[in-house]
Amino acid sequence: MGRKKTTKYNYVMATPCKNEEESLQKFAESVINQTVTPELWVIVDDSSTDRSPEILSDLEAKHSWIRIITNQGTKRDLGFHYARVVSQGLSSALEISSVENIPFEYIGLIDADMILENDFFEKIINRFEKEPRLGIASGTAAYYDKEKLVSETGRENLPIGGLRVWRKKCFIETDGFPISYSPDSVSNVQAILRGWETKRFDDIVGIQTRRTSSAEGLWKGYKTKGESDYYRDYHPIFIIFKFMKYSLTSPSYIGLAYLKGYINGIVRIRKKLDIPEVRKYYRNKHLEVGRYYAGKFKFKI
Repeated sequence: MGRKKTTKYNYVMATPCKNEEESLQKFAESVINQTVTPELWVIVDDSSTDRSPEILSDLEAKHSWIRIITNQGTKRDLGFHYARVVSQGLSSALEISSVENIPFEYIGLIDADMILENDFFEKIINRFEKEPRLGIASGTAAYYDKEKLVSETGRENLPIGGLRVWRKKCFIETDGFPISYSPDSVSNVQAILRGWETKRFDDIVGIQTRRTSSAEGLWKGYKTKGESDYYRDYHPIFIIFKFMKYSLTSPSYIGLAYLKGYINGIVRIRKKLDIPEVRKYYRNKHLEVGRYYAGKFKFKI
């Protein structure tokens, strides 16, 4: 696949990788076969114990624009550890680009359990080019439930985590990737508070090899969500709303897992996000959601 010639599509990207041997080769092929490939792709091997390091080494040997960094970290953690690994990858991509004079206008973060359609980056960068105030955008994640392809649901102004792209200027203005629970969400809020637009596009798809929050099992994934919502200081009304929503979702036990995580935050974590303006945004989130649905169904709140 030929390299792009115009600066319009110049981007770098980072990927955290931990024991992804089953899907890593297909994921890598989906990046290598993009209609516009990255100028630089930094993959952080987070102390994998399967064949991932071997696969990554082979990729680096074959493609000069792929760089592998090995992180001698601890076990997989959906909280701060994940954020630190991603931050390491993104920071390394920026540092290498600066040292080697690699030009780019966009920054991608794609998790290693994704398989991209071959024009993913071309399509999403085209959206940025049409919308000058678009700071962060993502595609929509989908996964196979038996033979059926199921798309993850979400609001159109909330880009998801491991399938996202930043405009370079927005990334710098928002101080890079935050070290936090739900760092993707915190990044979205920081962009919004600085006047940037954020969007998730339903027609730009990444296929997940597993359901969101299931890497360590759904119970642990949704318990982490509850801890995250405590840490970011969501209002108790919003917590109740989300508990009810998850309890009505299959499997229903994820509601209990979520509530347990929130209570764990109160009892054990105690500390909260140290960015006052972002905490204030989350604290009033239930009002924003209420206004959203009020407008959707045309009633006053």
